[in-house]
Amino acid sequence: MIELSGKAALITGASRGIGYGIAEALVARGDRVCITGRNEDALKEAVEKLGADRAVYAAGKAHDESHQAVAVERAMEAFGRVDYLVNNAGTNPVFGPIADLDLNVARKVFETNVVSALGFAQRTWHAWQKDNGGAIVNIASVTGLAASPFIGAYGVSKAALVNLTVQLAHEFAPKVRVNAIAPAVVKTRFAQALYEGREAEAAAGYPLGRLGVPSDIGGAAAFLTSDQSDWVTGQTLVVDGGLFLTAGVA
Repeated sequence: MIELSGKAALITGASRGIGYGIAEALVARGDRVCITGRNEDALKEAVEKLGADRAVYAAGKAHDESHQAVAVERAMEAFGRVDYLVNNAGTNPVFGPIADLDLNVARKVFETNVVSALGFAQRTWHAWQKDNGGAIVNIASVTGLAASPFIGAYGVSKAALVNLTVQLAHEFAPKVRVNAIAPAVVKTRFAQALYEGREAEAAAGYPLGRLGVPSDIGGAAAFLTSDQSDWVTGQTLVVDGGLFLTAGVA
């Protein structure tokens, strides 16, 4: 058994995919985790795999303020602390030009991808981090750093999350470090439509020759919540397999 670190994390949207990959990375170094998501059965399965002595869960929708409160309370009850918050929960319910986007859909995207991250940050700040310190990692996207045809609303929301990261980093310093990770396409169910049936073609544009996997982001999140990143705050770490190296090349 890996010795407990004494630290605890709250990770949203972590029953599978990137969030679960981050939970795995933190548990592997000895942290305990509270994971959230909408599907209680999936969360139970994830907790079983992570270890019931290392993980607990809180089921609900990320944008629901009552769920945010319950999740933070669950983590505090289970561990007595929330050293790290990872805002991973996100949605992208529509593909198509932003010029024709239903504004109600845009509101839903922002509620889940941006406002919920602020809500969780506020709650963990007041519950533990304001007095005890810690770190926050927001899972943004390369779509928030450049134009994103067909997923414009998602990209705009992730750009807002990058700026929220900077704002929180400024306000929460020096107690809490706040950074973001901007992944390119990672092989998850969430991103499946971007590569399913054409993975080799999709990966061809990446200098490192492959799409990302959840453990790639898990490693980055582990770094940004570790002592090795103690002098890093307000930054967005691009984890993209070198995708941006080809920008502007015909």
